[in-house]
Amino acid sequence: MPVAVRPYLRLIRADRPIGTWLLLIPCAWSTALATGGRPDPWVLALFAAGAFVMRGAGCTINDLVDRDIDRRVARTATRPIASGEISAFSAAIFLVALLLVGLAVLLQFNRFTVILGLSSIGLIVIYPFMKRVTYWPQLMLGLVFNWGALVGWSAERGMVEMPAVLMYVACVFWTLGYDTIYAHQDKADDQVVGVKSTALKFGSATSGWLIFFYGMVVILLCLSGLVAQQTWPYFGFIVAGGIHLVWQIRSLDIDDPANCLRRFKSNRDFGFIVFAAIVFGGLSG
Repeated sequence: MPVAVRPYLRLIRADRPIGTWLLLIPCAWSTALATGGRPDPWVLALFAAGAFVMRGAGCTINDLVDRDIDRRVARTATRPIASGEISAFSAAIFLVALLLVGLAVLLQFNRFTVILGLSSIGLIVIYPFMKRVTYWPQLMLGLVFNWGALVGWSAERGMVEMPAVLMYVACVFWTLGYDTIYAHQDKADDQVVGVKSTALKFGSATSGWLIFFYGMVVILLCLSGLVAQQTWPYFGFIVAGGIHLVWQIRSLDIDDPANCLRRFKSNRDFGFIVFAAIVFGGLSG
C-alpha cells in the first residue's frame, strides 16, 4: 500500500484481522440461526464489511482515548496516534469517515435493525473509559462487541426474539473468557500505568473463572438452539466447540504472552465450529 496509507491501516489493525473475525462471528451465527442454517451470502457480506469498518472505528476511538497510556507501554508505543504518525485531529476525521461508511452499511437493513444498530453507540463511546474505573472492562466489551448477535437476527426477522437474546448473552460470556486471556499479555504494563482488567482481578484463579464463563457459553448456545428448534448435528458441533474451549483452558499459561495470544486467536476456530453447528443443524431440519 502507499506509504501515506499504511499508518491508517495499522490504526484500524488491518494487519491483525482477528478482531474483525470476532466482531463478525456473532452476526454470522445469528443470521444463520434466523434463517434455519441458510444465511443469505449478501447479508453475510454486508456484515463482513460492517465488521471491518466498525472494528476499525472502535480501534480508532480506543487509540484516541488511550494515546497517553499507549505511549508508556512498549507494546503500544508504536501505534500511529501514540507515536505521532497520525495526529489526533486527523484520526478524528478518519473516524467520522469510518462511521459514515458503517452507517451506509447499516442502512441496507430494515428500519428496526437500523435503530437497533444505532442504539449501541452509547456503549461504544463508554467502553474505552471502563478500564480506568472497573476491573470488569471485559464485560463492557462483551456487551458492545456482540451486539451483532441481536442485529443479525433482526436483519432477517425484523425483531429480536429469544434465540438471539440467549445467543447474545452466550457471546458476552465468550468475550469475558477470551478477552481475559488476551488481557494477561498486558497485565504487567497495566499495573504500571494503573489500568484495570479481569486478568488482574482473577490472577492465578483465572482458570476457574474461564471454566464458568465458557461453561455458560456452551449452556446458553444449547438453549438458543433448543428454542430455535435446531436438530442433533447442532448439539454435536456445540460439544466439539466445548472441547475446543476446554483445550484453551487446560493449555493456557497466563504468564506466557505468546501462549495467551495463540489461545485468544483460536477463538476464531471456535466461531467456525459454532457456525458449522448452525448450518448443519439447519440442513438436517
